[in-house]
Amino acid sequence: MRTILNTPDAPAHDSLVEKKSEFIGDACHIDSQDDAMAFVELIREQHPKARHVAFAAVWGGSDGQLGERMSDDGEPSGTAGKPILDVLRQSGLTDCVVCVTRYFGGILLGSGGLIRAYSSAASLAVKAAKGANIVPCRRYGTTIGYPQLTMMRQLVSRAGGTVENEDFTDRVAMTIAIPADAASTFETRVRETFNAAVALDPCGTLNSPVADQAG
Repeated sequence: MRTILNTPDAPAHDSLVEKKSEFIGDACHIDSQDDAMAFVELIREQHPKARHVAFAAVWGGSDGQLGERMSDDGEPSGTAGKPILDVLRQSGLTDCVVCVTRYFGGILLGSGGLIRAYSSAASLAVKAAKGANIVPCRRYGTTIGYPQLTMMRQLVSRAGGTVENEDFTDRVAMTIAIPADAASTFETRVRETFNAAVALDPCGTLNSPVADQAG
């Protein structure tokens, strides 16, 4: 599966005009239904004069169970939220929400026109987003000295992993996530690079987003 990396304060964004109505698509990453609803409210606050703010959200899936929610926000049933949700499903996306804000231009579009417009605006927002594959990862904890920090970050980057947390005191405590298929090689490189002076403490597994190389 895939997700969107754009944050709620910097969502992916695009728009189109159909028969004088403007349809504005915004998309971002979420971790829960509450996150999705908070983003919808944020978009409403940004567009107080808009006629409709329709949305669809998908979250979860690591256990095989996806949560979904959508809203037509006053548009005829099935003409707004469902087309947006269909875009997310067809894109294989999870842990994201897409809002499409409509400024009514005075010309009725009909059910078919609305479905096409909401679907197109959602697709544009998804296309503008920074995407990531969700892959199984192994998580490690480690504590290193400051002279080792740059090299450790480089090893994590080369393995396609992420540094989830760094705590700076007299030493640096790190939490690292490495794609499962690269974990064994990563462990070997850490051992060889630091002459076995750095210990990696396995601390579980997770499904983590790994950004597309093209960005």
